[in-house]
This record gives sequence, structure tokens and C-alpha cells, in this order.
Amino acid sequence: MLEKVTEVIREYKSDPSLVVTPETPFSAFGLDSLEEVELIMKIEEVTGVDVEMNGEIATVADLLALLEKAS
Repeated sequence: MLEKVTEVIREYKSDPSLVVTPETPFSAFGLDSLEEVELIMKIEEVTGVDVEMNGEIATVADLLALLEKAS
């Protein structure tokens, strides 16, 4: 799942060399709140999993945990 999420983030940021680890905070991607929602929606589209945006997504690991829980 990390590979899919990493691919979507790199594509969204137009940066194929962007380093994405589970510990990476979402703030490191320089997204505003709208961009963060758009990115999550794209990840939902690619993974086929609905993510409930509840303010608990601080890191990539948080997102991965929500994806695992929802799938």
C-alpha cells in the first residue's frame, strides 16, 4: 500500500524523486487544506478505499493505517 500512496503523492507533487516514508508528515509535502483533500481523494480513487477525513492524518503512516482499517 505504501508504494501506491508514494506513487500518487509523487505524481500529485510532480516530483518523481520525492522521498515518502511512513514517518513523513503531511506538512512536509507543502499542501494547503484543499490540496490535502484532493490528494486523499486521488489516493481513494487509486486504492478503491474510502478514507474518512477526521483530522487524524498527520503522517503517511496515519493514512496507511486508515486505508488498512477501511479495506
